[in-house]
Amino acid sequence: MDILLLDALVPEAVAWLETRHSIEYRPELAEDLVALRKVAYKTKAIVFPRQTVLVREFLDFLPRLKAVCRLHVGTDNADLEACSERGIKVIHASSANVRSNAEYLLSSLLLLYRRGVVSALMGRRHPGAQMGRELHGSTVGILGLAPTAHTLANMLHGLGVRLIGYDPAVHHTAPIWERLHIQPVSLPELMSRADAVSVQMLYATRFKGFVNDKLLATCKRNQLWVGISRSELFDEGALATALCDGRIEACVLDGAEVGFQGEGSPLRGLKNLFITPRLGSHTREARMRSSWYVAHRLHEAISVQHSGLGTLQSVPMDFELPDAGSPSQWAEPKFMIR
Repeated sequence: MDILLLDALVPEAVAWLETRHSIEYRPELAEDLVALRKVAYKTKAIVFPRQTVLVREFLDFLPRLKAVCRLHVGTDNADLEACSERGIKVIHASSANVRSNAEYLLSSLLLLYRRGVVSALMGRRHPGAQMGRELHGSTVGILGLAPTAHTLANMLHGLGVRLIGYDPAVHHTAPIWERLHIQPVSLPELMSRADAVSVQMLYATRFKGFVNDKLLATCKRNQLWVGISRSELFDEGALATALCDGRIEACVLDGAEVGFQGEGSPLRGLKNLFITPRLGSHTREARMRSSWYVAHRLHEAISVQHSGLGTLQSVPMDFELPDAGSPSQWAEPKFMIR
């Protein structure tokens, strides 16, 4: 086959690829790398799910591989050096999920500001006595200027939120702060002033445990936190202490690494910490954008490499989506293409 799908593209993108290449959809192989090596020996491109780790030894078994793809942002699960040495193109939908992640952060903030709504939806006749509050007029700290922060800042600014921000990689005089209506501040000032903090820092190993005791020491009492960053950014003990002593009133994080809230973790059982299973990017529109981007990039990589064609035109990830009126257009993929 030309392309092996271990993660599902939307049916329309698969149909488009099928007219140009031979494709097989085998999601079960993502959990069995030995079987995957046998099936994919002559495959030219593979779409991997988020959790599959690509190491040098695995790539040695795939001599014809020309492209590896993911529908999600991030390349930390792939040995980029090994891919480069073998001429394997690494494709990932780096900005297809920006808007969906921004809306996730916004909705999480709104729910934390009005937690009585959640209690009522869960069937409690008398939601907690705690008075809700409005986002308008409050101060939200933007921790990290990843692309999602740009979209989120525009949303919050439109709601009348005062925005302050910090990013270790962006100087406080950079024009981007003014464009996003964010006042750049020091990290201690962000912690002491913000009513809520949104975390979307791009993770690097040097930022492991970035949110630690020292940072949270200046935390404004009853602060609310939301985040989509890697859980390694947080020191588990420091976060647990802040959640227990009232500095952080409640926290919603999307996705967490194994063990973050598991047995032996100080975060286990805390009722004001809410972990969702990577729902930020889980929208129909984000899946459509990422699927079409990956489909076109796959076709481009295989065609250029194997047909001697010139540079092909790429489709941007913010292209106009088809009308979502047809239910079949959004159906979960139920196909086996051989």
